[in-house]
Amino acid sequence: MSEPTARTARTKTKPRPRDRQATRRAILFAAKEVLAESGFQEFGVNTVARRAGCDKQLIYRYYGGLEGLVDAIGGELGFWVRDSLRPIAALGPPSSYAELMERLALGFLEALREDPLVQRIVAWEIAAPSPEVQRLATSRSRGLVGWIAEMRGDLAPPEGLDAPAVNAVLVAAIQLLVVAAASTGQFAGLRLKTEKDWERVRAALRILIAAAYA
Repeated sequence: MSEPTARTARTKTKPRPRDRQATRRAILFAAKEVLAESGFQEFGVNTVARRAGCDKQLIYRYYGGLEGLVDAIGGELGFWVRDSLRPIAALGPPSSYAELMERLALGFLEALREDPLVQRIVAWEIAAPSPEVQRLATSRSRGLVGWIAEMRGDLAPPEGLDAPAVNAVLVAAIQLLVVAAASTGQFAGLRLKTEKDWERVRAALRILIAAAYA
């Protein structure tokens, strides 16, 4: 059998072209995993590269380093509310401001329960504020405000009611309960472990929203 020619050998060893978008997605996914699991203490180029299975130089090439990764994660968080609450938007326009806020509160509760990274960002906002955390929190808040404005349309809260303050209290309560559930499984004597426990929370939110926006 004849020896392979140099041209054939080169063809066999020629590397496959990189899928730029797939690599970018893998890096971003790995960054979010590292951040959700270990926080910013372990959030480094080497750690993310190992998790993504790529050379760390690709992180600099595609994102410009850690700051670019944080901005990319923040960009995704800007759409987090819209994507997470898509099933609610599919129900059609709400008939009242009270119905809008009930949909938002219950949908936000479930979305937050299912997303460890956003839970950690919420906790960091209070316990470990930093410029990076603030950037992530601002992107998430901007997405939430934008979603409310889009869904609200021409609906208006009862006249004379400070709706922004009431809404902020509702969102803060939901965030605190979800973070407490992940940390201790309870808050102020309220168990937060089973679906039965969470149904109590949903019922309480419905009562509060109905009373505020009747």
